[in-house]
Amino acid sequence: MRFGVFYELQLPRPWDDDAEHRLFHEALEQVELADRLGIDYAWEVEHHFLEEYSHSSAPEVFLAAAAARTQNIRLGHGIRQVIANYNHPARTAETIGTLDLISSGRVDFGIGEGATRLELGGFGIPAKTKRAMSLEAAEQIANMMVMSPYPGFEGQSFSMPCRNVLPKPLQKPHPPMWMACTNRDTIKVAAQLGLGVLAFSFVDPEEAHTWSDIYYDIIKSEACVPLGHSVNANIAVVSAFSIHEDRAEAIRRGQEGFEFFGFALQSLVARDSVPGYSKIWENFQAERKIGTEEMVRRAESGDANDFAHAPGIGTPEDMTRHLLELQDSGIDQVILMQQAGRNRHEHICETLEIFAREVMPKLTAGREEREAKKAEELTPYIEAALARKQKMAPLAESEVPIVEASVARAVVNQGSAS
Repeated sequence: MRFGVFYELQLPRPWDDDAEHRLFHEALEQVELADRLGIDYAWEVEHHFLEEYSHSSAPEVFLAAAAARTQNIRLGHGIRQVIANYNHPARTAETIGTLDLISSGRVDFGIGEGATRLELGGFGIPAKTKRAMSLEAAEQIANMMVMSPYPGFEGQSFSMPCRNVLPKPLQKPHPPMWMACTNRDTIKVAAQLGLGVLAFSFVDPEEAHTWSDIYYDIIKSEACVPLGHSVNANIAVVSAFSIHEDRAEAIRRGQEGFEFFGFALQSLVARDSVPGYSKIWENFQAERKIGTEEMVRRAESGDANDFAHAPGIGTPEDMTRHLLELQDSGIDQVILMQQAGRNRHEHICETLEIFAREVMPKLTAGREEREAKKAEELTPYIEAALARKQKMAPLAESEVPIVEASVARAVVNQGSAS
């Protein structure tokens, strides 16, 4: 099993003047620590206008800073908003290519579309067509990273002329591609397109097993026709993350942030918003059904009722059991959601160190052999899937249109005559 850390860059109100500066630099310190500890991935989301829930609107900048500070950890856009209204596809291809070169081939490219009116409305994106717009753009981004020159495109959501999109990424044909997924339907879409699954939902092992079966059955079937020029057959799910030798202390440090994460997301989808005057943390505190100390009492007494603390929050032994269950369910990567709500930087770092020392070795033993066996099993299916892909036809040199010079010919000719 592989492991990642995940950043929404949450910042509940109230804020002081240094709050965002401190948030970003603490997150970068955490990524540096994760790299030193052997964590495999650092995933950074892209959201816009989502006060308190996510202040991560320019992940390419954050990941570039992380690239300069790290050596081995993979740097994941989890996800990049690929609809042209957010980011023109050519700009996304350029950004991914540049980051892949700077990081010496450590980039993973997750695609997404946004879900809230704050984001979609802010960029004039119709909710009914956002999925189609996202997939159209993502396919062309992959083409831009592979083709020299890119022949050009006339689509439903964007158009552009023939150009050679530069730079090309170091990884060939392009960095692994993933798709944000929240349910069984989107799991199916990802599998049909040969994309890795970034499942930003908290699932129990039974549901995870169902997702894995659905996904890999499709990967092995004729229904899989890759969106990009490679197949990334992997499933990643998120988990709450707060570890301490004392279970009660782990709950105190991590449960509130975990609950805020879900509350904030639901609020942004289901409640009206007043830009600049969000009250998500305030509302969360007012509506929280059970306090942390009562959660601790119930955990210690075994009287959890309907308010058990989240899996992934507890002792190293608790976390190990949780992850082994997910591994047995067919999950390839667990993304540790440590930065949530008001979780404190020093507690996050301490949890990462405990995890690397006491939990991770039990999950990574024999990993390379298992991954090699999986790759061998999937190779014929992936080759068949790539053979089914209808690739964009390249242009012969004689077919590449001439782009006229910026200076009008009449002016040049006049200057020559004089």
